[in-house]
Amino acid sequence: MIRPPETFATSRLSARRPRVDDAAAVFAAYATDADVTRYLAWPPYKRVEPLVDFLRERISDWERPAAAHYAWMLCLRGTDTPIGSIGVMPDGRKVMCGYVLAKKFWGRGMMTEALRHVVEWAVAQPDVDRVWAYCDSENPASLRVMEKAGLVQEGVLRRWHASPTIGPGLRDCVVCSKVK
Repeated sequence: MIRPPETFATSRLSARRPRVDDAAAVFAAYATDADVTRYLAWPPYKRVEPLVDFLRERISDWERPAAAHYAWMLCLRGTDTPIGSIGVMPDGRKVMCGYVLAKKFWGRGMMTEALRHVVEWAVAQPDVDRVWAYCDSENPASLRVMEKAGLVQEGVLRRWHASPTIGPGLRDCVVCSKVK
């Protein structure tokens, strides 16, 4: 059973468990932004209430002995306001990573910093053989984040992932991993 730390810090970021009272800040920072959600599995939020429900689910995941999804809120170091999120989804000896960051922080290496930390933590776990992530094949910025964080491109999963902000069809995704 893989149990991530409840908090971690990098040189510029701190990560902590989500709270219900994060909903307004997340809503304002990135959850309503169609550019941020363009390649994600969820469309921009139109109301804060469904985001509150999502955060409650992520909060309850931390209370389970073996959750399928552990999410951290990413904050600038020294602050407590979320600017993004990163999560791990353990599945046996594999761990999938997912992430999102407010657009005003794009291009500064912050998500690379957070993902690198999470990848290094996961690979260091004795029961983990594979850490992986994927992105839409038309999202080169996310691919660069994965590669700079130490993941290696493996291939393309054809018509594998839905991005409702783009449309209803399945899209091709690039898969990257780090294996032992």
